[in-house]
Amino acid sequence: MARAPLLQLSDISLTFGGNPVFNDLSLVVQPGDRVALVGRNGSGKSTLMKVMAGLAEADRGLRVVPPGVSVGYMEQDPDLSGFATLGDFAASALPEGEEYRVAMVAEGLKFNPETPVATASGGERRRAALAKLLAEAPELMLLDEPTNHLDIQAIEWLEAELKATRTAFVLISHDRAFLRTLTKATLWVDRGEVRRRESGFDGFEEWRETVWAEEDDARHKLDRKIKAEAKWAVEGISARRKRNQGRVRALAALREERGAQIRRQGTAMLEIDSGATSGKKVIEATGIGKRFGDKTILSGFDLRVLRGDRVAFVGPNGVGKTTLLKMLTGEIAPDEGTVKLGTNLEIAVFDQTRAQLDPDASLWENLTGDPLMAVSGASDQVMVRGTPKHVVAYLKDFLFDERQVRAPVRSLSGGEKARLLLAKLMARPSNLMILDEPTNDLDVETLDLLQDVLGEYDGTVLLVSHDRDFIDRIATATVAMEGNGRATAYPGGWSDYAAQRPEAMAEAAKAAAKAAPPAREQPKPSKNTGLSFTERKRLDDLPAIITRLEAEIAKLEAFLAEPELYHKEPAKFRKGTEALTERQLALREAEAEWLELEERA
Repeated sequence: MARAPLLQLSDISLTFGGNPVFNDLSLVVQPGDRVALVGRNGSGKSTLMKVMAGLAEADRGLRVVPPGVSVGYMEQDPDLSGFATLGDFAASALPEGEEYRVAMVAEGLKFNPETPVATASGGERRRAALAKLLAEAPELMLLDEPTNHLDIQAIEWLEAELKATRTAFVLISHDRAFLRTLTKATLWVDRGEVRRRESGFDGFEEWRETVWAEEDDARHKLDRKIKAEAKWAVEGISARRKRNQGRVRALAALREERGAQIRRQGTAMLEIDSGATSGKKVIEATGIGKRFGDKTILSGFDLRVLRGDRVAFVGPNGVGKTTLLKMLTGEIAPDEGTVKLGTNLEIAVFDQTRAQLDPDASLWENLTGDPLMAVSGASDQVMVRGTPKHVVAYLKDFLFDERQVRAPVRSLSGGEKARLLLAKLMARPSNLMILDEPTNDLDVETLDLLQDVLGEYDGTVLLVSHDRDFIDRIATATVAMEGNGRATAYPGGWSDYAAQRPEAMAEAAKAAAKAAPPAREQPKPSKNTGLSFTERKRLDDLPAIITRLEAEIAKLEAFLAEPELYHKEPAKFRKGTEALTERQLALREAEAEWLELEERA
């Protein structure tokens, strides 16, 4: 017997500021659904989710939730007024005696329920809202950007929780890896229309391009038909005294249909001027360390960054990634060790707090008031890569319309603030780009474009991000900050680091040992008969084999310890790592075999 839908929207129409957001929208969420809700920034994803949650009222249409079905919503900016601590907020809807649910979730999300609301950061508030939703465990969860401000460990924990749950959920996220892992259906919001595909996010982009190609083909056919009908109408004036009024009306209808078509929003015009070439050696850090009180951020860390490198920094929130970036760029001094910067550096910084934007000033004022962008004697122009450009035209390149240019920055969404900051950075030349959490709030299309632009950038990039897919696409090396002052550099992106970290290598060795066939297919002698001649010979040979393997392992470890190897020859580093894993496995097997034979002997 088919189960009733958890949520149904029928013929929903909604208008904001005279502009239609949705018109005649209908959708259904079934039990067990795992849905990705995707679309461009500003397309109405969050608005649609609020309509689904019953928090935004449509102008027309019907929202139906069956009796007894609970719908929970995690919003991007939760209202915590009236609560003393984050834990009080997160537990506010739980039955008495079940507050322990918040503590369980808080451990995975890594936030302290005792944190006062008055001192909580934006990220902590969002984690409290997510903890509240997970602890309440409704039949349908609506999650609006749940991974923003989570570090990779917390994202992986949340991923595992959602993967294991039987609860239905609808998910907005820019994190491709997160969406690919979790979703089995896709709702695509595009120009007021919502399309559904019974497949997860993996493959969405191909589907989107197919739909757009079909639209373009249909539009071209319509344009050709309008042109042919218009030609007939003009020629009919002289050819006939009485024109075919039916065809004239049909032409008017075709023109109306063409005018009603909504063109797709373009992509931001991202472009970076690499400026003058920096020296080959960009940064050399030797034995650097940093402490704040009793907390060790870094100890004895070495890193060499060469021109053109793309280095990602990963680790838990609060481990000191931003502090390390500031030490590497000379903004703050290390307590120990030295940092030497290369020659001819022009540094551009994208900071995660967006501190370079004045929230009370308008978009116009934020650009024209920047000394590095100001054009002498022209209050309506900005200097863009050495050429004056009208401020409105430049903002349009980043998908802002004329109504927004005089609005205060605080009125922008998170994605719009990120785009505005990119507009400031990309207006001036640089050869060292510092990107501290650039992926938060950006839609998939803008992330794609940013990735392409960085791929063509001749300069050097230092990147902090919790977006595993973005790191994989950008990074040539990954520095993992593991806490207690430890930091290790690995060649490649996130996936390469995940495969090379010690615990992963140990698991791989264990799996290989379990799957490996026995070395010999010989019957074991009974305990009373001792060792066979072949086994006695093997027991005599094993000490030399063990000694040889230990020597090879020592050589490989010394080879891999060369600090410049992963930069200069990543292929050799990878092969060396694989060889080391193989010999460590062989050594363990040889030692185990020797012990077994020795005991029996």
